[in-house]
Amino acid sequence: MKIMQVLVVGAGLSGLLAARELKRRGHNVQVVDKGRSVGGRLATRCLGPGRADTGAQFFTVRSPAMRWLLQEWQDAGLVYHWANGWANTAGDVRRQGHPRYAVRGGMAALAKYLAQGMEVRLETRLCSLRVSGTGWEALAETGQRFTAEAVILTSPVPQSLALLEASRAPVAPEDRHTLQRIVYEPCLTGLIRLEGETHLPEPGAINRPSPNIQWLADNRRKGISPEAVILTVQATPEFSREHFGAAEADVWSPLLGELKPWLNTAKVVEQQLKRWQYAQPVLIHPQRCYVAHNTPPLIFAGDAFGEGRFEAAVLSGLAAAEQLG
Repeated sequence: MKIMQVLVVGAGLSGLLAARELKRRGHNVQVVDKGRSVGGRLATRCLGPGRADTGAQFFTVRSPAMRWLLQEWQDAGLVYHWANGWANTAGDVRRQGHPRYAVRGGMAALAKYLAQGMEVRLETRLCSLRVSGTGWEALAETGQRFTAEAVILTSPVPQSLALLEASRAPVAPEDRHTLQRIVYEPCLTGLIRLEGETHLPEPGAINRPSPNIQWLADNRRKGISPEAVILTVQATPEFSREHFGAAEADVWSPLLGELKPWLNTAKVVEQQLKRWQYAQPVLIHPQRCYVAHNTPPLIFAGDAFGEGRFEAAVLSGLAAAEQLG
């Protein structure tokens, strides 16, 4: 096997798992991410003395690869079984669903665990990615340059294509056409710190509690915020599309009105809004990663490949690493 210098763009779940697997195989790996912390939608925010997951809330296990990872993460004391389903407004808890696992301290703790021992440069936004000889040269807005024999792009596909377009990289028409079919929904996610208890059914979360809210989750009852009651509120795709660029007051006003039945007598102390532009892939690519044609090794991966969502991001990252041997 040839040992390669690999640049992984994106320090989310797919990128970190691809990088970790490549490093295990002996490759030299550099990860870059425009954010201030690793994780992408494995995101946990502090609000007052408590914390809340703002992106992924849990994961399920349906493949052998995920079962191996679950065992590793359980052995590390990192993850725990939260529930087998959520209630809905009809009172159905779906107790026989797939077990749902949460992360101690929030989902961001999983990203930090995966990043251990990795070469990760944060707050590094690439502005150019060009073919250089038999490999690639990437330029960051900070002026840093990276060279690699292979590149794995795990950012949302529209962002990856925009980077290649701005760089005038040689993207084959068939690649562009295939990847442009991938579609994401935006998402508005709110965090609310409360004084008092919520009125949510077990396990502290509920699906479709109102017309404009997709789900609610109580992070204290989930087990990651013992110091404070913080709700994570995810708006529906329809509401998120309509209000994505709206002022915060125009987002919160209808959502808070719909939350009243679930707050009981609890008082809203503090609130934050997170806008996820590429939250949910709704038209995905059927394969677990995509290898570009007629370029030095260039692989697209992420949660928009394969089955979709958390486990897809895991399997996509591992599949991207497998492509490089």
